[in-house]
Amino acid sequence: MMVEPPIGELVEKTGTRFGLVVLSARRARQINAYFNELGAGLGGYIPPQVHSLARKPLSIALEEIIEDKVVIAPVEE
Repeated sequence: MMVEPPIGELVEKTGTRFGLVVLSARRARQINAYFNELGAGLGGYIPPQVHSLARKPLSIALEEIIEDKVVIAPVEE
């Protein structure tokens, strides 16, 4: 089974595998919440930033990461 986009390219975008997991999971939860609120008209979450044929929030989040629509913000110490 081929993973699209490739994991190697995704790790290059985030720096570490851990960063990839955290960023993609957080964004997938936001996308899922957006779709759940869509009918209520609340608008509390940012919609998906890419046009995707994928139906799963995690797949959409990974596509956003590969297209640099979602990035890790460095934390100031």
